Formats: sequence, C-alpha cells, structure tokens
Amino acid sequence: MNFNLFENNIGTSIKSILVILLSVCFTACSEQVQWVADAEENFIPYKPLVSFNIARNKADSIVKLMSLQEKIEMIGGRDIFFTKGFEKYSIPPIRFSDATQGISLIDYTDHLEKSVAFPAPIMLASTWNRELSHQYAKSIGEEARAGGITILLGPGLNIYRISQYGRNFEYFGEDPFLVSRMIENYIVGLQQTGTLATLKHFVANNSDFRRRTSNSIVGERALREIYMPGFEAGINAGAMGVMTAYNQVNGKYAAQSEYVVNEILRGDLGFKWLVVSDWLSIWNAEEALLSGLDLDMPGESEDGVYSSDDHEEYLRQEVGKLIESGKVTEADIDPMVINILTTIFANKMQEPSIKELNFLGNYDQHVKVALETAREGAVLLKNEDVLPIKPTGDQYIQVVGDRVDSLAVGGGSAYVIGFDQMNLIDALRGQYGDAVRYSSAPTDEEIHNASMVIYTVDTYDSEGSDVPFDLKSRDNDEIKRLAQLNDKVTVIMYTGGGKNMSQWNNDVEAILYGWYPGQIGNQAIAEIVSGATNPSGKLPITMEKSFEDSPGYSYLPEGEELYDDFEFDFDLDHPVHDIFYDEGVFVGYRWYEEKNIEPLYPFGFGLSYSEFKYDELWAIKANFNSEEDVLVKVSISNVSDIRGKEIIQLYVRDPECSVDRPKKELKGFRKVELAANETKVVVFRLTSRDFSFWDERSGSWKLEPGTFEIIAASSSRAPQLKTTINIE
Repeated sequence: MNFNLFENNIGTSIKSILVILLSVCFTACSEQVQWVADAEENFIPYKPLVSFNIARNKADSIVKLMSLQEKIEMIGGRDIFFTKGFEKYSIPPIRFSDATQGISLIDYTDHLEKSVAFPAPIMLASTWNRELSHQYAKSIGEEARAGGITILLGPGLNIYRISQYGRNFEYFGEDPFLVSRMIENYIVGLQQTGTLATLKHFVANNSDFRRRTSNSIVGERALREIYMPGFEAGINAGAMGVMTAYNQVNGKYAAQSEYVVNEILRGDLGFKWLVVSDWLSIWNAEEALLSGLDLDMPGESEDGVYSSDDHEEYLRQEVGKLIESGKVTEADIDPMVINILTTIFANKMQEPSIKELNFLGNYDQHVKVALETAREGAVLLKNEDVLPIKPTGDQYIQVVGDRVDSLAVGGGSAYVIGFDQMNLIDALRGQYGDAVRYSSAPTDEEIHNASMVIYTVDTYDSEGSDVPFDLKSRDNDEIKRLAQLNDKVTVIMYTGGGKNMSQWNNDVEAILYGWYPGQIGNQAIAEIVSGATNPSGKLPITMEKSFEDSPGYSYLPEGEELYDDFEFDFDLDHPVHDIFYDEGVFVGYRWYEEKNIEPLYPFGFGLSYSEFKYDELWAIKANFNSEEDVLVKVSISNVSDIRGKEIIQLYVRDPECSVDRPKKELKGFRKVELAANETKVVVFRLTSRDFSFWDERSGSWKLEPGTFEIIAASSSRAPQLKTTINIE
C-alpha cells in the first residue's frame, strides 16, 4: 500500500497515526478492499509561464512609455471580442470568445470551422467528477488555441439560488463546495492549454430578470459562505481573469463598485490579474475608472464609431473629459493598463491570434469527453423497474415529444452549434433498430400497445430573461394522458434547471434528466435507456415541488411577470428593483432542511442500476486541535452484480454554534467505480475551513471549538452514516 498519496499538506504525526490505523484495518479487511485517497491531495494550481513580478515589471516599464491616449485606448475593447494592440510595444490584440460549454461560432466564424458542443455545465456538475471537469475544459482550451483564441469568457459559476434563473444551465449548481471543486479543475485544465479563463459573473448574479436594473441585496456572511467560494477556488487555482456582473450589489453596479472589485476581489481574494466588465455594463464611467476594473468591453463598435443608441458610458469615450475635469487622473488609468499588460506578459501572449493547428487533430478525443460527460451527467431520478428496457419479439418503444429529431440547447452566449449532432431518435435506433417508433401524434392504440413510451420535454433557457418553473400545460396534459394509456412511461427532460414535475411525477415509471446534453449526448441517453451505460449522475441542485417553496420565490417586482428572451434587456428607464437575499446562507438543500420542506428530489440524488451499501464511517481519532486536518474514511460496497459508479458525499454539521448554521454542509465528495460485489474505502481530508463560518463581527473565518458531526450519504436526504469528533 502506497501512503505517499497522503504526503501533501498533512502533518507528520497525523500521517504516522494514519499509517498505523489504516495498516491495521487493511490487514483485517478482505483482499477485495481498495483504498482510495481524496483527489484534492494531488491538485496542483496553474502557474503562468512568467512570474507575476517579472511580468509586472515589464508592464510598468511599457506604461511609462505610453501616451495618455494610448493608455485610454488600452482600457476599452476594440470591436466586439478584441482588445487594442500596439505593435511598437509588442502588445498584441487579444481575442476573447464565448463560452463555458464550448467555443461559440455565432459572432465570429473566421477563427474555427467547427467546435464541439459539450453538455451544459450543469450536466458537467451532475457528474461530480473532478477529473472529467479538467478534461472537459482542456478540450475547450485546445479548440480555442486552434482558433487563435486567447481568453475564454468562462467558466460561469454563479450559485443556483432560484430554479427560474435563465442561466442556471451555464453554471455548476447550488452548493459552493461542489462548485469550487469542479471550477478549480476546470481552470487548470483550460489554462494548461494556453487559453486563459474568465471567472464570471462577480458577484451575486442569480437572476436575469431585468438584469441591468436589478440590485442584489446580500449580507456579508452569505457572500462569503455561498456566493464567493467558487470564485475564491478559481483564483486559488490560478484563474487569470474575472468578469463583473450586470447587476448591482448592495446598491452599486458590480463593475462600478469599489467594494466589489477593489475591496473584495482584489483585496480579500487577492486577485491580481485582469478584471473585465460584462459586455455593455458601464453606466457611470467615473465610478468604473476608480473601482478596480481594468477593461471595458466591448467599448467600441466594429466600424470604430461609438453607437449613439447604446446607453453605456464607454470608458474610452468618457475618460478624457473626466481627466480634464479633475474627477480622475492619469495615475488612476495606469494600474488598469498595468493589470492588462501583466496578464498578457505573464502568459507570453505575444502572438495570440496564431492558430495552433496541431490541436485540430484532437476533435475525436474532445467528442469522447463530451460523450463521457453526458454518460456520467444524466441523472436517473425515478425508475420503477422499467429501465433498462430490452424489447423482444414484436414489442416496440413509442417515442413522442419535443426535440426527438433535433438537438435541445440553451441560448445566449452559451449557445454552441456543434457538428455531427446526434438526435434522440437516431441514438435510440442505434440501440434498438426498428423496435423504436417515432410520431409527433401517435394514436391511442399505438401508445397502449407499446412496450414502453418515451416522452421528451424540452425547455429553452437563455440569458437575458428568466424562465418559468412550470412546464407548458401541453406537456403536463400529454404526460398524464400517456400514463393513462400505458403503464410504462419514461419522461426524458431536456432543460437547464429544476422544473415542476409534481403534476405527473407519481404517474410515470421513470424520469431521466438529460439537461442540455450537447452534440453527442443523446447517444448517452439512449445507452442509459438500453442499459449499455449504467447511470451515475447526481443532482447538483434541489428540485422543489412548488416554486413557492424556494428561498427566492418572491424575487419578481410586484405586479410584474416573466418575459421572453431579451425583451427588456436595455430598458434602463425601468426602476432598479431590489432582490433581497433574506435567506442568508440557507440556499438550496440548506433552506429546505432548515424549513422542513420536503423537495421533490433532493440535492445529491440520482439512481443507478447498481446497488451500493455504505458500510462504515470512521475518523482516525476522536479529538483534534484547530490546526489539524481531520482524516476520515468511508467503506462502500457494490452489493449488486452490475459494475457501477457511486458518488460518496461527506457533510459536516455543527450542532451548537453562536450563529445559525445549516443542519449540514457538503465538505467532501468522491466518485468511485466499483465492480460487482467490490468494496472500497475512500479517505477524506477536512481542514479547519470546513468546520468554520464567516464571522461578520471580526470579518474573518471562525472555528468555534466543540463537537461536530461528520455524515456520509448518497444524497443530502439519504440514510446516513454518522460519526462525531471534537475540535479543541
């Protein structure tokens, strides 16, 4: 047994204890038992090619040579996706591109002939697979470099606070720990290719209803414990860019808020690279120039003329007048230019537009990563012994619904076209041949006689607006009708977040959440239906029974309703509306457990064709001091005859505290593959931060000594193994 797995960040005394205890247990256990260390132990952050100090010194030297006009041109975009370049200073124009789930070819088609449409990030989060997050991002980074793209406008990582948020599909779910672990691996995978990441949207961007006139009123503790950890993890992993949000945060637009950018992002989180605005989001140039922002995008129309139709105060347009009036100075502009150049020089972006065509040979591998993401990210929510199905003789599967012969996708900047798209009907026929029938309006007899009926539900989620939690009445009525005609109905959901399935959840035999599965994802869906793939995805969100159960239910302004697409996106005459985060840290499963509200499907839930048994949870000792890492192990067995993957979830509970804390919080997870009748033991490491809360009085993380519960389970509401420890 190799104990080098535990070398990183673990004290010598603890390692010695661990070696003794684990060796004793290993000897006593069956030879089938395998030990698995937590993947966090081997995580290595990204380091730029040139050190910060060297890059900063070079940036300083060039800024001293630049004229004021050159500096002004540097802090605003050129065209929609470029920055200004200066050949005489060896400063290249930098090319950006959307987005988190693949390279968008909508706005510019000259950089790539094709790009893989990966499953939506929320489906990636449903895999709970850190290594897959790395491979997913690495694939996107390689395609970016093949197209001469230097900076990806992603990953997006805002917390899933309400199910109606139109951009939920672009992000990684409701739990900050899960988001953090997936994001840090995404960052390293992407940036190792030479493509830089842009963490977005900083911060408290959790609704797109009139997003340019919304004000997120959120407390300090909720910011630190819920909405910022993903950004902190991305920064610690080496992210080189951060994008500010459209919304106001506690009364100031994020891009214009010195509190948001200078105090929190640059000060508390220690971010020292590029901070860029979201596109068309500066309404007060003076505030933006003093906030800590570096780059206003896009800043200038394609023909080089500022558009009089835009409401934005372009920094390049306004800064000259502000300097003349004495409201800002050239010394205020210098740090902005220095930060931009430091980021460029640290990553040797001298010729970023050169296409690294060798990466074009990796498309097949990228498609495989997309397929594996869909295989591991599809979530089987219900299965009354109908899946997998294998029709025999004259039996057939009747398919009906939306997006059966086309691809379900989300919109906005996250939309990726893809290529060689696999639709559901072709994927199912690849598994079943002529046993699959498809009709947009099958007869009652065809429904009744089918050995299984598959109904697909599709929603269109996009930035620019929020989306209803309720499904179309047509879908609800049709599902109930099908269930009356056939007792084996499976519903496949193509969507970007939780939807209201309460009307028919009890009427159907199986529900498979396919999210937006990408260009090849329907193959994974068909494989799960047939049993060729054993489902292993688990929800990164809580699915409520009714939107009224949600912590953010009352966020819409009184008397207003949801609208479609970008209808009111630039309606700046609309009064700014406040969104009160009154639930504080009680977001997602934390809320539903605190309020004793039973969800339809809980956070972390997902079924498998295998059966797993949690055998034992054990800490290496009972008492720790606050400086020690806590090491625990979980023994898990596959007690079925089917190889499968299980996601072990580790939660921490503080039973007695000076502030209200959630009943439990996710602080560890691991996806483990087990052969039939195999047992493995998974080791987790918990740090003092995992037991701490944000103390608003001291403005720091605080660990109160006492007894803590450690909980291992297959979901936030599953039967649990528990143990207790004392921290002194």
